[in-house]
Amino acid sequence: MLDRSLKALSLILSYPSRELQEAMPEIGTILGSDPRIATDTRAALRSLTDGFADADLYDLQESYVMLFDRSRTLSLNLFEHVHGESRDRGGAMVSLIETYRAGGFEPATTELPDHLPVLLEFLSTRPFAEVQETLADAAHILDALAARLVRRDSGYAAAFAALLQLSGDKADAEAVADMLAQPDDDPTDLAALDAVWEETEVTFGPDPNAGCPQVRDMLAAMDKPTPQQLNRSA
Repeated sequence: MLDRSLKALSLILSYPSRELQEAMPEIGTILGSDPRIATDTRAALRSLTDGFADADLYDLQESYVMLFDRSRTLSLNLFEHVHGESRDRGGAMVSLIETYRAGGFEPATTELPDHLPVLLEFLSTRPFAEVQETLADAAHILDALAARLVRRDSGYAAAFAALLQLSGDKADAEAVADMLAQPDDDPTDLAALDAVWEETEVTFGPDPNAGCPQVRDMLAAMDKPTPQQLNRSA
């Protein structure tokens, strides 16, 4: 059975489009009626979806890019917070793709498999116990991203607060502190952005050691975050 709240959160965190804008009233209704999410968080989500529906699309897209594409510490590609652009990330990515396929899920997107909206879409089709385990294992990443978004006065912080509440767990304070110790990126620093583009591209070739672990097992290793690298090419 589809978990409509996880699907809704996946859409909220996706790149803004006209179709997504038009769906925001329904998305707000779905999240606003989920008792698993705290009342204040549901109100914040409603404010986010209402504002999204009424805003200029190009402003929404620009804001999204500045937050999640040009700010490495806000990357939605989860493995970047663990492996950066190392070869280890390639093996983890292959295993994640295999996990999706084993679950009968084939992402219809050009985003990388570790992109949070893609993961949430997959989790929306899984038993809730598995959902909670996966989100709990990534809780410190979600918590750190929420804190950074609060610093930037971004309504997107409510989406991460909701995910933490759905996890039913509390993030490890030390792991969150380690992530927040990294300085915030300046998305207007084009020189820094150019330097990131010069980094060696991660490869996703076959890994003889890659099996087909559950997503939660891979995320369980996310206890020592490393500096992330910009990946999105949009």
